[in-house]
Amino acid sequence: MASLSSLLVRLCGSLVLVAATVNSASPQNDAGALPRSKVFRQVRELGALGRKLFNDPALSASGTLACSTCHSPAHAFGPPNGLAVQLGGADMHQPGRRAVPSLRYLQASPPFTEHYFDSDDDGDESVDNGPTGGLTWDGRADRGSEQALMPLLSPYEMANANTAEVVARVRKAGYDDAIRHIYGDSVLDSKDQTFNAIVKALEVYEQDSTDFYPYSSKYDAYLAGTAELTPQEARGLALFNDPDRANCADCHISKRGNDGTPPQFTDYGLIAIGVPRNRNIPANADPNYVDLGVCGPYRTDFGDRAEYCGLFMTPTLRNVATRTTFFHNGVFSTLRQVLEFYVERDIHPEKWYARGPNGKVQIYDDLPSEYHTNLNTDPPFDRLPGDPPALNSSEIDDIIAFLQTLNDGYQPKEQTSASAVK
Repeated sequence: MASLSSLLVRLCGSLVLVAATVNSASPQNDAGALPRSKVFRQVRELGALGRKLFNDPALSASGTLACSTCHSPAHAFGPPNGLAVQLGGADMHQPGRRAVPSLRYLQASPPFTEHYFDSDDDGDESVDNGPTGGLTWDGRADRGSEQALMPLLSPYEMANANTAEVVARVRKAGYDDAIRHIYGDSVLDSKDQTFNAIVKALEVYEQDSTDFYPYSSKYDAYLAGTAELTPQEARGLALFNDPDRANCADCHISKRGNDGTPPQFTDYGLIAIGVPRNRNIPANADPNYVDLGVCGPYRTDFGDRAEYCGLFMTPTLRNVATRTTFFHNGVFSTLRQVLEFYVERDIHPEKWYARGPNGKVQIYDDLPSEYHTNLNTDPPFDRLPGDPPALNSSEIDDIIAFLQTLNDGYQPKEQTSASAVK
């Protein structure tokens, strides 16, 4: 895992550049000579503007869909319901194609790289980690402003026809004064500048530590020495870390960085694990439609790279126990299903995959057979039919108990009791 401190230094630098750059839209200011206090004031104002935009349905063609509708602050900035995909579009009847990911703990995500990932915590930097980093399920956005562009223009989400339409909706909603105050009077003279101002504000808001990376879970308290895990949680952590059993920590790193920074519970890698096809997604009614992640259809720069087909982002497991949809296609609705799939994918494929007209199990039924060699076979995916699963039912319970310690908002019992007395 990359050193979080180095990534946060880079983040702070980028925010300063954002503030200085946008202020340069005003000809009367010399952005390069701004005092630090004014730079950080601008960042605060950008964040406040971004928060309002994030929660405003006026940005959508329907007038009813805000960023926060799907990325609910009350649900760790993930979906507020158990739908595999959310509804949107100009009429709010258009189903999406992928499950909604959480926006929390993306601040340390490195830019997408096809091969080597420079990590302060890796012992051998010559190791090719494969596709790593970026945002979204296929890693095709490197910055929050790029990510924000996608739902604004998606016909399945906010359904704006183009960036000019986004600008028109924002201006109609009454944001002119706020935008001018931050960016300068001339920013509204150009639709392109105005649109860039909008997505930059959203990007800055999504770097707010209180909302998006509070590190306030019980596990964070445990690492800080201010909380103890229960025996069941401790057993779950041991299984989570065991490379021969659950092996979760191989991708969802659970230890602090070498510099003591909190674990992100992801290695930012893109990986193929062959989750079952979700037939509740309307797009999947077409047998010719397949979501292949890094090699398409939404990411287009690696369409000819067969070795990348079926690879999707490894999400952070922070707040995972608050979710009711899992994986890029939302095919599972409980953590138990997820863990049972992990330990039974290859020993009981009939439990997870549909049967074809001939009655034969269509193993890995959401990934064409020519890409099956891309599938991960590390434990617990190293078992064969007839082998025992890597975890039994009570051990799955233990891991679920541990995963619940990753939910933000932990309060020790004595602190909760004291608050109740007040």
